[in-house]
Amino acid sequence: MAQRITLERLPSSANFVGIMNYEDVIEYLFQALPMFHRVGPAAYKPDLSNTVALCNILGNPQRELKYVHVAGTNGKGSTSHLMASVLQEAGYRTGLCTSPHLIDFRERIKVNGHMIPKEDVVEFVTTYKDQWETIAPSFFEMSIAMAFWYFQKVKCDIVILETGLGGRLDSTNIITPEVAVITNVSWDHMNLLGDTLEKIATEKAGIIKKDIPLVLGEMLPNVRSVITEYTLGMNVNVFHAEIEDDAPQTELAGYYQEQNRRTAYVALKVLSNKGFNINRNHIEQGFQHVVRNTSLQGRWQQLSEHPLIVADVAHNTDGIHHLMKQVQDQKYDRLHIVLGMVNDKDLTTVLKLLPKEAIYYFCKANIPRGLPAEELRERALQQGLLGKTYNSVRDAFESAKEEASEKDMILVGGSVFTVAEVL
Repeated sequence: MAQRITLERLPSSANFVGIMNYEDVIEYLFQALPMFHRVGPAAYKPDLSNTVALCNILGNPQRELKYVHVAGTNGKGSTSHLMASVLQEAGYRTGLCTSPHLIDFRERIKVNGHMIPKEDVVEFVTTYKDQWETIAPSFFEMSIAMAFWYFQKVKCDIVILETGLGGRLDSTNIITPEVAVITNVSWDHMNLLGDTLEKIATEKAGIIKKDIPLVLGEMLPNVRSVITEYTLGMNVNVFHAEIEDDAPQTELAGYYQEQNRRTAYVALKVLSNKGFNINRNHIEQGFQHVVRNTSLQGRWQQLSEHPLIVADVAHNTDGIHHLMKQVQDQKYDRLHIVLGMVNDKDLTTVLKLLPKEAIYYFCKANIPRGLPAEELRERALQQGLLGKTYNSVRDAFESAKEEASEKDMILVGGSVFTVAEVL
């Protein structure tokens, strides 16, 4: 078994003194590099050449690591965190790379649940920024390169690597994993990935590699067919997680976690068959302590009991559909929804799924990509959703708390960034 590692035993560059401090570095990154989660498609670069060039500068650290590569429309983050938690319980030094972050950039790069130290972020940027500026990378490309660099630096035993968008042309897709995982395929980012589920599925399937096992979560038959046809001639063993009935329960409360735990469980069994020392107890403990082990947030996260306040990052049609099922099963007198969305989503389809009887608090997250609150209110009104607009997410949230009784429910959602500002 791999040796259990604590944060204190991770290599650190705490004595590193750069020309910029951490706050300088983060401001530089946010201002100098185009960020998809802030500005949208303008920051999306459908090409792997920048990532390849960045990794060449770093000496290709990604080649020295083992991976689980995770793609999918929904469930990537939860599935990735579940697997990371189990591998930590099994004693492996486990890297976890996810996006976007909620509060701190360093959430994107973790080892055994601990964020990359500020000193290492500073070291990476001050050491390599002059070289990468000739490449003009996106924020995501830079962050993936930093993740490879850090995970190799601390000698991770295994890395759970979540794609950012799509798969085929995603910056993460320069690695060969131990196992590939596609959690599901549904409608999102159609302007970039395709206007049919089949086209979106083909983009997600781009992470599939010859001779590498593939785990598929729950998905529609036509989507499953596209992905399985993609594997023809590639000698890929395909494992279907939706038929798995032996996965342990998880502490994650969202209804949609039912399939995520199955997907994670099957992927972990594949890793076990490939020589990783993972037993049933590791899986049970990892699933039950995923929040403690990985600091996962924003998935049916209960912030208060009286009134019941829940924050959830669901933001597309499939995610909102499952979220509303769970909301309907809660007991409350009135439902208050603090809603902020981004300007490149299929608003009409999402808004049709929201309950007309709720009281809405429309707001805009503090990012350029956020949809103005008044425009959101007008679009919601067309679907019979009534409420007021607010100057900020915080104002909307505070107003909802003032108006709610102890027997009411407040739901915060619509985008990752709305949830982030409340958390």
